[in-house]
Amino acid sequence: MARRFGYTDLVIEHFRNPRNIGEMEDADVTAKVGSVACGDLIKLYVKIDDDTKKIEDISFESYGCAANIATSSMMTELVKGKTIEEARRVTYKTIAEALGGLPKVKVHCSVLSRQSLDAAFMKWEVKKGLREVDERFVRKILRGVLDPIEGVDIISAKMVEGIRVADGKIEIRLSVEEGTELAKDIEEDIKDAFEGTPLDLEVRHHKGTPTA
Repeated sequence: MARRFGYTDLVIEHFRNPRNIGEMEDADVTAKVGSVACGDLIKLYVKIDDDTKKIEDISFESYGCAANIATSSMMTELVKGKTIEEARRVTYKTIAEALGGLPKVKVHCSVLSRQSLDAAFMKWEVKKGLREVDERFVRKILRGVLDPIEGVDIISAKMVEGIRVADGKIEIRLSVEEGTELAKDIEEDIKDAFEGTPLDLEVRHHKGTPTA
């Protein structure tokens, strides 16, 4: 397959004419991963049938490069109409291969699009009482929140000092100095990541008191 600027023609085509793009007002669940500060962000909207667990509709909004838009577009095409179980078999490699490949420096875009899908499914399962809210769930959601300086998730960046889950309440302690621009940005991204879940979220910062 021909390449321009390291991209296949199919990547360029999905970038120029993305499928399933735009906000969905009646979505059953949303998921937001990435960070504007890092240059790549995806907000996913999903409508799921309660009985069949099939993806009835899916769309996305994206802020980022051509690969970010193309991988999100292809991902939605690959999973639309599938059950949650079937869609979970679609990996980031599946998405990249369906586009004819990606430059190595852009593979993270397919990873991010896949993370948005996984986050949406987990949040939907929590809303439906099909998944327990525990530390494992919280950590998985936080994998989609990025450190805007390093460009990696805040778990890998070791910015999360502790997580406490009890009685529908989540407390997240961050090793980020309270009151800084970084602390405000990360806290906002964390709140966005858990948006739509029936949970009481509290974020604590290093050397600070609760801010949520």
